[in-house]
Amino acid sequence: MKNITIVVPDCGVNLNSIGGAFEILRRANDYWQKAGNEAKLDIHIAGFMTELKAHGNYLAIHPSDIRTIKSTDLVIIPSLIDDFQKVVNNNKELVDWIYGQYRNGAEVASICSGAFLLAATGLLNGKNCSIHWNKVEEFRRMFPEIKIAEDKIITEENGIYTNGGAYSFLNLILYLVEKIFDRSVAVYCSKVFQIDMERTAQTHFTIFNIQKSHGDEMVGKAQAYIEEHIDAKISFENLASELAISRRSFDRRFIKATGNTPREYLQRVKVEAAKKELEKGRKPIFEIMTDVGYADDKAFREVFRKITGLSPAEYRSKYNKRVA
Repeated sequence: MKNITIVVPDCGVNLNSIGGAFEILRRANDYWQKAGNEAKLDIHIAGFMTELKAHGNYLAIHPSDIRTIKSTDLVIIPSLIDDFQKVVNNNKELVDWIYGQYRNGAEVASICSGAFLLAATGLLNGKNCSIHWNKVEEFRRMFPEIKIAEDKIITEENGIYTNGGAYSFLNLILYLVEKIFDRSVAVYCSKVFQIDMERTAQTHFTIFNIQKSHGDEMVGKAQAYIEEHIDAKISFENLASELAISRRSFDRRFIKATGNTPREYLQRVKVEAAKKELEKGRKPIFEIMTDVGYADDKAFREVFRKITGLSPAEYRSKYNKRVA
């Protein structure tokens, strides 16, 4: 029997990530038993409080007392909806409990922003972590020692699992179902809950957030210049000179402030502009390409696929209802 504990932090949480994880695991266990096998899972929802209200108090959950759980085999941390530094500060007892369970042999899985709580344990240091694309910048600021796998839906390393966006937790739970039971049970759950088992990347869901909360005025000026000259061929050597800084120092400060090299940033700005064109209109891809400053069709398609995981045509087909 495998003991699973879905923890309930003392903060805003996405209750769907708790209820959804519980329901899929419960259904997998029932299906396994109906096939003539012994039950494999004992699932608990537990925390240090007796009630947690969420979503304007319309919903509430009543976890069991986590102090009564001396050991578990798998800890699942739900998606969080709160100030993440405050979450870490207010849940030190739970952070210690999770750390202790891992040291005693448990595996740990975090759902979306639940990675902030997992990271606070120190267990992710030096490891890869997947998290929702719009939380990357804040996560990197709080936990610079952790490697972010920005394009991954799921990561697994030394018994620690993480996943990207809040509802991609469905893919993580299916992944765990297959590991705990077998492929046939995971396929059954994917059909019952209508979850695509083959999702492995979140790149084409990403909206490029222009990273401007860094406070570096020089980098801010460089960003503004890049965004205003999206269709031009930019010389970063000349731009650095205009900003009265050496190219080496310019690159160093730009990377520190944005997490991207100047060239990567320029590519992401161009691709984001191209994505918007592909989503809303029927303009030919070649024309969109030239609008964002590319003259080489092959180079444009390669950069677009690298950043989004899709070709421009595939992206348009997926997100433009006019061509659906």
